[in-house]
Parts: sequence; structure tokens; C-alpha cells
Amino acid sequence: MNLKLEKRSGNACELCKSDQQISVYQVPPIGYTDNEIVICKDCRSQIDREQEMNSDYWGFLSEAMWSEVPAVQIVAWRMLSRLKNESWAADNLDMMYLDEDMLAWAQASSDHEGAADMAVHRDSNGNVLKNGDSVVLTRSLDVKGSSLNARMGTVVKNIRVVEDNTEQIEGKIDGQLIVILTKYLRKQA
Repeated sequence: MNLKLEKRSGNACELCKSDQQISVYQVPPIGYTDNEIVICKDCRSQIDREQEMNSDYWGFLSEAMWSEVPAVQIVAWRMLSRLKNESWAADNLDMMYLDEDMLAWAQASSDHEGAADMAVHRDSNGNVLKNGDSVVLTRSLDVKGSSLNARMGTVVKNIRVVEDNTEQIEGKIDGQLIVILTKYLRKQA
């Protein structure tokens, strides 16, 4: 972490003020000046959609949105936009002002789209699945149009999520690309 960020943040998350597991976060897209902020692991995991959005957690945005740091304002605006179905978030979003350049930066990525707007693929245990993950079949499956039988316990590596259907992923079993329903698999640890 550079000295400027360390001094500005006081070695704490610039959003929630936690001093636990902090790191530098580059506010996308790259190319904007002063696009780095210090955030904690909890904030980052929800921003990056690695963890399910918890609207109760983000109450501190009411204060963070008034930061003098443009990158903090951008992240606050994006998270409030994701939570706009919550009355407190909608109220804060109505109060928040970003000039044209800042608003263009805030809207330059899909980070501000609500959690309901984003397709999230989950395994049979509720874990979020992403492209490149490895999964294990939780039951034996007959592959339609093929004599292939995918046995329970089979590991499918480097999966691809089906963008328009959150209940399906694609993966190769015995060299054959097949579509598998997410309810019949679990993410490999």
C-alpha cells in the first residue's frame, strides 16, 4: 500500500472503517485517476459478488457517500444503486450528487446493477458458481442424446455458466461438452 493511501485511509476501510484484512481496491474501469481505495475483505467480497449481498451490512454508506475521495463516492453510489430496492438506500441515492464526469465513471461498469439484475448460479448447497470452477456431481446422470452416464462423484473441471439460465452450467465429461443442472452438483472445495 502506498504512503498516500495509508495516510488518507488511516489503515482502515474507507467504506466501513474496519481495520481488519484491508487491501487496496482499484475502482473499475481502469483509466480513471486516483481510482484506488482501501477496503476490507467483507466489503470487497460483496462488491465483487463473491458473497451474497447483505443489505443490513451496508448501513455505513449513509456516511461513506459524503467522502471527499471521488473513488469512495463512486463505490458508495454503485452499492446504493444495487440496494435501491431498500428504502434507506433509495433515499440516500436521491440525496447523493455526482457531477457529469463522476456519474459517467460510476456508470462505466455494471457494478451498480442490482443483485436481482445479475444472474447468479448456485450449486445444490447454495454456493455461488463462476466460470472456471470445479464441481462434483451429487447424483448419477444419463446424458440425453448420448450413451454417456455421468456417475455420482464425477469431478467436472473448468465449468462455464450458462449466461441466460442460472440453473445450468456447461462442462466436459469424458471429453464431451454437456449441460448440467446446478441442482445436481456441488462446488469442489
